Amino acid sequence: MSQNESQEQEPVFQLKGSMLAITVLELARNNLEALDRQLAAKVAQAPNFFSNTPLVLALDKLPADSGAVDLPGLMRVCRQHGLRTLAIRANRIEDIAAAIAIDLPVLPPSGARERALDPLEGEAAKKKAETPPEPTVKPTRVITTPVRGGQQIYAPGGDLVVIAPVSPGAELLADGNIHVYGPLRGRALAGIKGDTKARIFCQQMGAELISIAGQYKVSEDLRRDPLWGTSVQVSLSGDVLNIIRL
Repeated sequence: MSQNESQEQEPVFQLKGSMLAITVLELARNNLEALDRQLAAKVAQAPNFFSNTPLVLALDKLPADSGAVDLPGLMRVCRQHGLRTLAIRANRIEDIAAAIAIDLPVLPPSGARERALDPLEGEAAKKKAETPPEPTVKPTRVITTPVRGGQQIYAPGGDLVVIAPVSPGAELLADGNIHVYGPLRGRALAGIKGDTKARIFCQQMGAELISIAGQYKVSEDLRRDPLWGTSVQVSLSGDVLNIIRL
């Protein structure tokens, strides 16, 4: 069997269940102007909650005599306030037909009890979920012997200090800063978990690669710098690595 045939037979996807938090907008009256005004007031109270929030439009509680819903217009009002419609919930034939016409999924009416959602509470929960945990600070790791080619030294949760030469092919990694009190000829990657304030210090810049929070320069770029071979510190500004003399 050829490699291409083998790759064709390998599965390229999996179907998995997931419990996603979806906001339900239950429409009580068919009045888009009033909905627009009231949504604007809610957004003013909790703007972050309404930022790209996935939404199910529940039309199954509308009175039977409320008239046909302008579904594209309703979705447009929701989108203007940051609500992204994924599906509708409906039981009236005209609402289901309108959704099918624009290829929008239709969910059956829900028998589950749903509690009213306070956007201020939802915004606080959203901020909490989006706020990364504070990094655990660990003691500085100090290396006093030369770091040979092929060696990898990692300082999790803190700084790495090397009081010895770092050979080509060696790799230094730290969640915080990297200090090399000697020639740096290998690779040095600081702030590897995204700390953009991390820095690299060395007494003699001769690195194969330097990186801070994923932004990097390789030796071809470094050799063109007038500070190549001198004592430098490296910091990150935006997505630019700055090299200055120590």
